[in-house]
Amino acid sequence: MAARKRSTGNDTTREATFAKGDRVAWNTSQGETHGVVERKLTARTSIEGHEVAASRREPQYLVRSEKTGKAAAHKPSALRKLD
Repeated sequence: MAARKRSTGNDTTREATFAKGDRVAWNTSQGETHGVVERKLTARTSIEGHEVAASRREPQYLVRSEKTGKAAAHKPSALRKLD
């Protein structure tokens, strides 16, 4: 399933959306990391001691690293869907 683009009204900005179970990649200081989307975050929350400023207008995704098993929240713009 490819990442979907969502229109935000008259705004020309499009945001990628992901579904639970999607394999994604993101960049870290150690290089590219792969993981799986666990859920979409639409409210402020704490992930492994880190405060995440997610909201309905600016959601983030909870992803779990395939390498370390650790959970992290990422903005949609930081994630890339893997085939």
